[in-house]
Amino acid sequence: MASVTLKNIQKTYGKDVQVIKGVDLEIKNGEFVVFVGPSGCGKSTLLRMIAGLEDITSGDLMIGDTIANDIHASKRGIAMVFQSYALYPHMSVYDNMAFSLKLSGESKEDIDRRVQRAANILQITHLLERKPKALSGGQRQRVAIGRAIVREPEVFLFDEPLSNLDAALRLNMRVELSKLHNDLKTTMIYVTHDQVEAMTLADRIVVLNAGVIQQVGSPLELYEHPSNLFVAGFLGSPKMNLLEAQLVSLEADAAVVRLPKGITVRAAVNANAGKVGDKVTLGIRPEHVQLKLEGEEGVPARIDLIEHLGDIVLAYVEVAGVNEILCVKLPGNHPELKRGASVRLVFPEKSTLVFNEQGLAFKRTC
Repeated sequence: MASVTLKNIQKTYGKDVQVIKGVDLEIKNGEFVVFVGPSGCGKSTLLRMIAGLEDITSGDLMIGDTIANDIHASKRGIAMVFQSYALYPHMSVYDNMAFSLKLSGESKEDIDRRVQRAANILQITHLLERKPKALSGGQRQRVAIGRAIVREPEVFLFDEPLSNLDAALRLNMRVELSKLHNDLKTTMIYVTHDQVEAMTLADRIVVLNAGVIQQVGSPLELYEHPSNLFVAGFLGSPKMNLLEAQLVSLEADAAVVRLPKGITVRAAVNANAGKVGDKVTLGIRPEHVQLKLEGEEGVPARIDLIEHLGDIVLAYVEVAGVNEILCVKLPGNHPELKRGASVRLVFPEKSTLVFNEQGLAFKRTC
């Protein structure tokens, strides 16, 4: 196992195209870290720089206590699993997994020990004599992972390894990867654009946008305490409701904001860094919005669309004067809702976030 440390890592193509803009990050021994962000944010480039497949323009990459900038990819103690399985079709599963060890001159006994150990971990011992064409997509991905395990690396790198699988297989493989990390206790760095993979696999998530780290933290920390509008809007499915508002009152442990049509909402945040009259953004997760079919409490709204998903119901509602359609996440057994019905929305102050005009979150007070 080894830690991975990035110190002011930058990547520039030509003179003007800077895709990684000074990344500082420390990944601890045995940690499972996920890089997540939209397409083009630089996550795969950053992973390839760690692997040695991309040159580092400036900054230092350390694997353990060694500066690895100029160490060849094959000497870094790293194994990488790609989106494509890239198995040799004419070789058996055993030979695919053993191939890199044969090239490096390992003994037959050591090769067999490593292959059998990896196959046992991945539960593919019964597949060792098969050719790739006789395997399912999930089995092929296990072989690709096994090919990395036999190298006994200090760090595993995964570049969107599940994106070619269907939904059911992705779920199964997420479970398998979590078990694998628990068994091997090796440092793992995983790239994905799928936030569900990030939330379920990671010890810590690194959210990237335009080559810059937006926030680093545990899945729950980023979900409940996003540092800015980008993280708030990116993590969560359905995404957080974000509404334009104005700061109208400041208190020691709360702030009051006004939505269009004079609607006011109280939020448990410390907004003293702002001032009354500032433009702000109100944020609340769909599951935190309370929908009431009767009574006078809350913001008046109208149901525009309903999606029944079995265990949950998603209600999309319109609020007068608000441009955005709000999403409300309700239990699947919620009383029947009707499109066009008038409802009331309540925003609990402990679940409501406020972001300043620059998109930075005011700190919660509870």
